[in-house]
Amino acid sequence: MAKKTVTKKKVVKKASRHTAAAKSAKKATKTTVKKAAPDKAAKPRRPKGQIWQWSAVETAAAIRSGAVSAVEAVESHLERMRAVNPKLNAVVVDLSEEALAAAHAADKQRAKGGELGLLHGVPVTVKENVDYEGRPNFNGVPANKDLIAPSDSPVVRNLKKAGAIVIGLTNTPEFSFRGFTDNPLHGLTLNPWDPDITCGGSSGGAGAAVAAGIGTIAHGNDIGGSLRWPAHCNGVATIKPTQGRIPAFNQSATSERPMLAHLMSAQGPLARHVGDVRLALEVMSQRDPRDPWWVPAPLVGPKPKGPIKVALAKIPEDMDVDPQVAAALRQAADHLERSGYRVSEVEVPDISGVWQTWCDIITNETVVMQEEAMLKVTSEDFHKAWGGMKAKADVLDLKAWMRATAARNGHIRAWQLFFEEYPVVLAPTTVKPTPGPREDTVSAERVQEIFWGEIRFISAINVLGLPGAVVPVAVHDGKPIGVQLIAGRYREDLALDAAAAIEKRAGVLAHQLWERMG
Repeated sequence: MAKKTVTKKKVVKKASRHTAAAKSAKKATKTTVKKAAPDKAAKPRRPKGQIWQWSAVETAAAIRSGAVSAVEAVESHLERMRAVNPKLNAVVVDLSEEALAAAHAADKQRAKGGELGLLHGVPVTVKENVDYEGRPNFNGVPANKDLIAPSDSPVVRNLKKAGAIVIGLTNTPEFSFRGFTDNPLHGLTLNPWDPDITCGGSSGGAGAAVAAGIGTIAHGNDIGGSLRWPAHCNGVATIKPTQGRIPAFNQSATSERPMLAHLMSAQGPLARHVGDVRLALEVMSQRDPRDPWWVPAPLVGPKPKGPIKVALAKIPEDMDVDPQVAAALRQAADHLERSGYRVSEVEVPDISGVWQTWCDIITNETVVMQEEAMLKVTSEDFHKAWGGMKAKADVLDLKAWMRATAARNGHIRAWQLFFEEYPVVLAPTTVKPTPGPREDTVSAERVQEIFWGEIRFISAINVLGLPGAVVPVAVHDGKPIGVQLIAGRYREDLALDAAAAIEKRAGVLAHQLWERMG
């Protein structure tokens, strides 16, 4: 964390050094502090393409300038949702009527003049496992029908305060515990690239929706990869922030979350553009007093001495790396090198031990605090998937539990010291091609193979509480492949800068997807 306070204006200025998309975000952000009345001397400029294809940065700027109304923006996204969602099943709660009412109100507000939020009139989606006032927090479980949210969760509240308009709630697996998005309440969500591969989980509905053009930003959350895995599967960008960056709380919950579950979980955005992820992070991370773990850390820290050294993580010998994944990692490294970074392949601190610590802590905490109640109300598919994860964990008594939580501190320290030399780590999301949509129900062994043998570099980062961005790099055999950029605590800016450098050369893969979808 930086030692001195960084103002909002300076944050935007520093965060935009490495990417044209971020420069657009900066311009849009600065405009929000001015009066909303249109500039008569300047003719409003309308971005190219259909409105639903625009970035969040472009959409916000177009609405603010009067090039398009909030109603037009929302209607375009609702039309896109009606066209593609019946096949995908990504949005499971349609908020069209409510969204249009909010859009009309947003246009009236702009016409009156005054300050507008960073996402004024911009259509977004919210994952159906956080509180949305007046609606059940199903979290993929039919038995949760009576958990009616008395208030919006902090992330929803912050989105609305910034002027964003929620057009729908997205699908998640039961209790958001699987890496595959399917449940008895809403059914299976398909990947828009290919129905034979998973859209990921647990924010699979969010990833599929934003990739397909439903909403400019999708909210999700991540306790073991649930933002980064769907971003990889659906070919979009994301940031899993540092623990404490974005406030979290569900008033509908019947009990408080246990400590380590809270410390390893993070709310965050998925979007097609890295610039949109950066903008959404600023919006979502505003203070909410209901989260005692929220940290008022600046969004941008001191710039490391250049050239910034990037560690291309060596893959453990027991992980069988697919040639396409290896090629994508090398391609990402080349993009960074050409952007001025210095990339070296090095061994990162004990990624396997870190993963096992994550698995042991989250599994044992769940067994003690939640398992009995969850198994009573969940499907056989959930039981299979959970059983596979549980089998990989060591059973801990109280003394062993305390040792495991203490070991977490040592792992964090080792990584923090590593970042002193290498401020950014380039790592895989998975080392294998994206699996099928229900692959975690095949067997307990297959579940372990996926989480331990394939996505080890994703889940391990949660126990460290570190920020990790994912950005798509390439399409192989018609399927997107992304890479992960990991940075030190509260240095989301470094991870996103590196992601933006890759995106600048790799392009936005969603454009290829839309050509295929029609």
